[in-house]
Amino acid sequence: MQWQLPIHIKRPDRLIAYGEPVLLVGSCFTEHIGQGLADLKFPVLQNPHGILFGPDAVCRSIHSYIENKRYHASDLFFWQECWHSWDHHSRFSSVDKEDCLRAINESQQVAHDFIKKADWLILTLGSSFCYRLTDSSDRAGCEIDRSVANCHRAPQQWFKKELLAVDEIVSMLRDCFTAFYALRPQARIIVTISPVRHARDGVVENNRSKARLLEALQQLDEQGMPYYYFPAYELVIDVLRDYRFYDIDLVHPNYAATGFVLDQFMEHCVSADAVSVAAQIKKLVTAMRHRPRQPQTQSHRVFLKQQYEIALALQQQYPQIDLSGELAYFKEASNL
Repeated sequence: MQWQLPIHIKRPDRLIAYGEPVLLVGSCFTEHIGQGLADLKFPVLQNPHGILFGPDAVCRSIHSYIENKRYHASDLFFWQECWHSWDHHSRFSSVDKEDCLRAINESQQVAHDFIKKADWLILTLGSSFCYRLTDSSDRAGCEIDRSVANCHRAPQQWFKKELLAVDEIVSMLRDCFTAFYALRPQARIIVTISPVRHARDGVVENNRSKARLLEALQQLDEQGMPYYYFPAYELVIDVLRDYRFYDIDLVHPNYAATGFVLDQFMEHCVSADAVSVAAQIKKLVTAMRHRPRQPQTQSHRVFLKQQYEIALALQQQYPQIDLSGELAYFKEASNL
């Protein structure tokens, strides 16, 4: 008996290999994939702006990395005793204006340096909803009618919420892809849609929002824009399709679901050689995180020495993989 709806996942024309830098930008689901790749020692940079949901915010961030945009004090605003940026997640917010600006521009520089060598750009779009500043926000010295990436819990009357039109999303993504390919013509773009339900928008509204993202990507495909669509959304919604695979809030996929999607991503988007090496690295990372009950025993020191030798052999065979942290840990812990 078949318990899951089968889904055929086409592979991209090129597969991810070790040593190829991967830039990931978008919703919180981006970071599930990104952290999974980082744990396996792929060279990744995740969300230099912090978590972003809409295509307007995602595309604006990519343009800023390409252009190496520098933010200024006039780009910040003060609200509830902190300085914030409308383009950035609240993890950049600070009570100190200079600290906020410094953190933003340091992240911008890292992103600019990274995107110039990136072989892969992975975008995860979460929502078609856009929030624009109204004249009610003028009291805080904010620019009127600009879209924001994060509302920073400012008063609701500061914003006008709207659903982006499909042709607007197509235009944003096309301009973003074109700018990236102009910088990195040999690179590849992977796009996913987040399976996280934006329940606060409403169930019907969330489905309409996701539908516009899907239709925009379909139009880009029909126009011949080169990108690969990985069906993270469909894997959770149509294959797993059970609340057992959601967190307690019933909107975020849980550990089992994100692990399933990551496994599918590795199987279909990563080269066979890299998958084989990743399995070895996963064992090594698991051994490093293991906390023994009796760390002073001879048997544990032998175990640590064995792990060091495994890490050293892998590092010599695959110099493009950074195992310096594992080597240092096993060497120190085993008193080599």
